[in-house]
Amino acid sequence: MVGASIKDVARRAGVSVTSVSRVLNGEKYVSQELLDKVNRAIEELNYTPSHIARSLKMQKTNTIGIIVPDLTSQFCSTILSSIEETASAQGYNLLVGNIAESMEKELRYLRVFQNMRVDGIIVMHQKFNQDILEFFEHASMPILFSSVKGPSSSYLSVLIDDYQAAFDATEHLISSGHEKIAFIGGDLADITSGFSRYNGYAEAMKKHGIEPDPRFVKFGDYKLPSGLRLMKEMLGEDEWPTVVFAASDDMAVGALNCALDHGLKVPEDMSIMGFDGSLITEVVRPAMTSMQQPVEELGKKSVEYMHHMIVNPEFTFDSDIILQHRLVERESCRPRLAHA
Repeated sequence: MVGASIKDVARRAGVSVTSVSRVLNGEKYVSQELLDKVNRAIEELNYTPSHIARSLKMQKTNTIGIIVPDLTSQFCSTILSSIEETASAQGYNLLVGNIAESMEKELRYLRVFQNMRVDGIIVMHQKFNQDILEFFEHASMPILFSSVKGPSSSYLSVLIDDYQAAFDATEHLISSGHEKIAFIGGDLADITSGFSRYNGYAEAMKKHGIEPDPRFVKFGDYKLPSGLRLMKEMLGEDEWPTVVFAASDDMAVGALNCALDHGLKVPEDMSIMGFDGSLITEVVRPAMTSMQQPVEELGKKSVEYMHHMIVNPEFTFDSDIILQHRLVERESCRPRLAHA
């Protein structure tokens, strides 16, 4: 029978609809006789339970919505992989909205998630307009921010201290003898990855009495072509930095490619450092020094805390979950003294 209903199954098995529901929901204390009757009727009718109908009845869909700013980003794709692996182990399915940095698309996906009655939403994007903020405020499901800061302390965020990470990276370069330190970053409207990382760089320079050269401070969009373009602009100046600190690994690789295209040797002629610690840092040559985020742990902790929020609506928190960053040194950086 095409499109058989639960009533058809009950009629074929000679039992009540309630009895069929008990079998479908896996309830305890169902007799073997009832189980056999219902399963036989299901098989004969080729009956498939409606996942949506059952989810609405149980007020739970075992689904988490994910807002991803850009799936072409090595960092985003890596953290999403960790989220998927952990969510699957917890029994959740994912609905992924790749918004390509568009707030209009983000709002559209948020509304889709709402209509699909997801159990919770994990957001990896930090640019908000008024419509998005109103959605967050009135959402019926828990919302958690992963790798970025939420719009207020009312929302739980799982992330690193981006300011301190950029400060530590810059201070490491200074302690290695560099003073002409270039910075290529993202949109300053992005508080976590944009403003905080630039501010960490600027404050470390200020602490050591070094004035950043405005010719060597540029802003793009975290992507590889952006890093290449900004590096090309710097190489057009009559003076060059001794090291370039990029606010993302993708931008750092773009800068690396541009330097190599211009006949420079890295790190002999110029050092380059990235930020995030994504897989691309290990596969490029020379391998990229990077201030590493614990990407897999970010994904894992995001899902674990989202699960706590789903199963316990009264879940409270005192502060954000701050994970530890660490510098991973590879071949793309060397002390200034080695630049003879």
